[in-house]
This record gives sequence, structure tokens and C-alpha cells, in this order.
Amino acid sequence: MGAGASIVKDLEGELEAGLGDLPESCVAEVLLHLHAPEICGAARLSRTFRAAASADFVWEAKLPENYAYLLELARAERSSCEKGRLCLKEVYFWLCRPNPLDGGNKIFWLEKNRGGICMSISSKGLLITGIDDRRYWNYVSTDESRFHEVAYLQQTWWFEVDGEVDFRFPAGTYSLFFRLHLGRPAKKFGRRICSSDHVHGWDIKPVQFQLSTLDENSNVSTKLKFSMTQIDCTHTKGGICIDSVLIYPKGFAHEKIFTCYS
Repeated sequence: MGAGASIVKDLEGELEAGLGDLPESCVAEVLLHLHAPEICGAARLSRTFRAAASADFVWEAKLPENYAYLLELARAERSSCEKGRLCLKEVYFWLCRPNPLDGGNKIFWLEKNRGGICMSISSKGLLITGIDDRRYWNYVSTDESRFHEVAYLQQTWWFEVDGEVDFRFPAGTYSLFFRLHLGRPAKKFGRRICSSDHVHGWDIKPVQFQLSTLDENSNVSTKLKFSMTQIDCTHTKGGICIDSVLIYPKGFAHEKIFTCYS
């Protein structure tokens, strides 16, 4: 259905009102009840819908209340030529892009359907005990990671991974995940393969996960501390890749967290 369908005729050949005759303000009120991709789809119906779909008050309702802070963070990493004034529709889709923080070790973005803030923290953004000792840990390049590399553990007695985030998350409930996989990723004849030669020790004692938070307010930074440990030194463990840590709004249908290489 397009602009040409906005005026129709009844059985007697008289013109009747169509979509194009709806007041723009009424159309905008309807768009407030749709998700962002649906608003963009509705904009194709007619010129009236297209104008209503660009209204700032429609997009302000879809943005987190602290969007100005988020935009400032996102634009800090961009060139000056990208820093002109934006309408709120442009702000929304700017924030939907991957926005780097901490030298690229963290990325945040707006989930385009429901407007929740997501974050991904690379293995280099985590504090991994012994990471600088190449007898135990190595960084391995892989196309399977958002950050294009993972931290691979060959063997250790003391397994400890800690992380910390200080960020103004919009108020709400969030889930935190460690993105891991067993085995060392590699390629052979152009195909992804996984070597499980060093996978051992994870079935003897459980790994412990901890999470703590301080404050939760859109206008005040929330400090998250989290860890993953297996520090029972009665046995070694190894053959695991630390890809990243993911923080998503609860209930968000996120990407597959645990990757299995074939």
C-alpha cells in the first residue's frame, strides 16, 4: 500500500477519504504504539505517515530517558564531521550502531525493536589472572567474535576472570552472560574447526559466578562487578575461550550466547 492508495472511490464513483487524509497528529499518536521498525514500515504508506514518522515526540518516546548522555558517549568516538545537529529519529538510529568505549574494549548499542541498552565487553576489557603469561593464555583471532579475537586458556591451576562496568544504564532489569566456548578455534582449508586437545578439568569442581551492583538510576552511573572463578588448586583446567561478557535487558531475545564450532 502506498501514497497512491490514500484516496479510494465508493461503488458510485465518489471519492472517499483514505490514509492520506488522516491528520498528521492523529497518525503520530498511532505510531507511538509501534516499535521502531514498524514505524519505519508505516512511513512508506503515505506522505502523511512519512511526516508523522519523523516527529521528534514519536522518537523521544522510544528513546531511553538518558539518551542525551548516551549520545554524548557515542559521538565522542566519532569524527567532527559526524557531529552536526540530529533529529531524534537520527539519534535513535545512531545509538543502534555499535558504539565503542574504553578504546574499543567495550561496545554499547540500542536494541532497535524495544529501545533497551545492550553492552558487550571484550576479553581485553576483563581482568584475567595470568593473561600475560603465554605459557597459559593466548589471544586467538577468530571471525566468530564481535571483537575478532578471544582469550584462550591452555592450562592453569588458578582460573579467575573479573570485570567491572561503570555506566548509566536506563532503569530496568538486566541479564549478564559470559560468552564462552570449549576448545581452540582455528581454520583448516577455509573451514572453521575446533581443537579440544587441552579441554580438561571443568568437570571436577564447579565454576563460581558472582555479580554485585551499586545504584540503578538513569542519571547516575551504575557500578557492576562480576567474576567467574575456579580457584581450587588441587587440579588444572584448560581448553576454554573467553570471548566477551554481554549485558542485555531482561527478556531480550539476544544473539546465541554459547557458540559451538563445527
